[in-house]
Amino acid sequence: MMMRSPQSPDALRNGGIETPSPRPRIQAHFQSTVTEQKLRRFNMLIVVFRFFSFCFSLASAIFMFANSRGSGLPRWIDYEAFRFVAIANAIVAVYSFFEVGASVWEISSGTTVLPEILQVWFDFGHDQVFAYLLLSADSAGTELARSLRVMDTCTENNAFCVQSDISIALGFAGFLFLGLSSLLSGFRVVCFIINGSRFHL
Repeated sequence: MMMRSPQSPDALRNGGIETPSPRPRIQAHFQSTVTEQKLRRFNMLIVVFRFFSFCFSLASAIFMFANSRGSGLPRWIDYEAFRFVAIANAIVAVYSFFEVGASVWEISSGTTVLPEILQVWFDFGHDQVFAYLLLSADSAGTELARSLRVMDTCTENNAFCVQSDISIALGFAGFLFLGLSSLLSGFRVVCFIINGSRFHL
């Protein structure tokens, strides 16, 4: 006599046919939901960093562009280093503005503006280039500002030097947040190289 293996109550209720447990599917869905939430928080952090980079760089450019005291008085355009500060911060402000838009689009739609492989390398490459550009410009501006204080320029027109210092300080703040954005975009590049996706947990 052949012995029949005992069947589970679920199998008996389904006419002797065992059905797979739904638990793996529920667990996979839960993991997918958690990953999406973490990805959303990660992208929100990038938006915050890029937004502050935009604000500080734009403010720096405005302060420098407005730093003219009339004929016979020093103007930012008369100094090569200050021109470098103004233009570099203006470029970074425009770049950060478009990157904020791209990040918001990614959060709302779940897809990148460019194909994913292009987007991760575009963000990382431009973050690196513009961060170094901003650091170079603000360093040159700092050196010129120190030189002007040694001379009589700041004694005769202190407001010009103070406004220049504010512009340079704002530029360094913009560089800080752009550098933080660069770290996150670099993390996305590494994730893409290892996992084939811009973010993986």
